[in-house]
Amino acid sequence: MAEKSRADVVAALADRLGKNRVFGEPVQQGDTTLVPVASVSISGARGPAVRPVGAFAISGSGSVTWHPAVSVNRIVWGGQLALAAVLITAAIAFRRKR
Repeated sequence: MAEKSRADVVAALADRLGKNRVFGEPVQQGDTTLVPVASVSISGARGPAVRPVGAFAISGSGSVTWHPAVSVNRIVWGGQLALAAVLITAAIAFRRKR
């Protein structure tokens, strides 16, 4: 795939995803190009917040695949909230049996 057509693919992806996405510099590895993507939000109190959301992989044959970023912190936080909910429910149920 020629560099011009890869640039066209990246431009088309940028148009589809909207103004609240930021594309990083493409990284070439072998015949695959990786394009990192981040989400940007602006709040009045904290200012801009940027978080990675994943990367597009454009292969030499022209196929495009999406690889989402995994936030381990969010997974751990969700597990802690679920555990807290179970413990609170068990404590309430134990108190009612008395």
